[in-house]
Amino acid sequence: MIEDKRPPPAGRGSLHALMRRKSTVAFLMTLPLITLITVLVAYPAGFAVYLAMLDRTTTRFIGLDNFARLGSSERFWTLVVQTCLYALIAVALSAVIGFVVAHLVNNIPARRQRTWRGLLLLPWVIPLAMSVPTWRLLFDPSFSPINWVLEYLGIGRINWFVDAGWARFAVILVTVWSSAPFFLVMYLAALKSVPEELYEAASIDGATWWQRTRYITLPMMRNVIAVTALYSLIVIFTGFTIVNVLTYGGPLGATQVLGTAAFGIGILGGNLPRGAAVALSMVPILAVAAIFLLRGIARRGNEA
Repeated sequence: MIEDKRPPPAGRGSLHALMRRKSTVAFLMTLPLITLITVLVAYPAGFAVYLAMLDRTTTRFIGLDNFARLGSSERFWTLVVQTCLYALIAVALSAVIGFVVAHLVNNIPARRQRTWRGLLLLPWVIPLAMSVPTWRLLFDPSFSPINWVLEYLGIGRINWFVDAGWARFAVILVTVWSSAPFFLVMYLAALKSVPEELYEAASIDGATWWQRTRYITLPMMRNVIAVTALYSLIVIFTGFTIVNVLTYGGPLGATQVLGTAAFGIGILGGNLPRGAAVALSMVPILAVAAIFLLRGIARRGNEA
């Protein structure tokens, strides 16, 4: 039998090789989901941009006037600063607490870890619409169990929602309580992937706990830390429920953030274009944070 040595038709070989690549197959399998997500995200985002360029009656196109008015508003920049401080402090505290608790849980015997993981994950699993009203009762000025304990200890009552400082503290406390378990789970999974041989070798060389953490744990977990921090920063920065249910933005706007301001201006105030402009103002701030964190991941990947 004479073997046919003719070359395959033009383009057939390259197409066949392309389809055999795992990355191509994975992309094609996820393409329907990517398309669906793109449509669901693109339409609301595009409509928000269009809405932000209309006047209060949504009948006349005014371009970037809403954004210009926000830029010239001192109150708006105060909200930006308050939101940034609130998000950064809450994310930083959640990351530290999650990191410490993840190490403690990781040192618990394997049979008991599942129980502790389930218990510690509850604050993150419970919907905020259910947990935040409970926290509001705990801080209630008249019947607060926290104030009762403080009085029993001789410290005195605290007007949680009257004093601006204590109101901010309460909002950050509830935010950390609800977001720290997510850091815990992510960090615990990352700790499981660190080879025990590295710790054993470091212990033999006389490395202290802090040296093992600094030179082994943190470098091995830095990508997980960056991605987790970015996700939580986006969720907390754009958050609405905790502030709106706990303090309603008070006292005198001391705990107001961009998310609650957008709702108050757009829905309660009836100015949907201005509210859309406030909501869209969060995009460039979060974009800068994402570029900063993801660039660090990409740089470390290239070095590896």
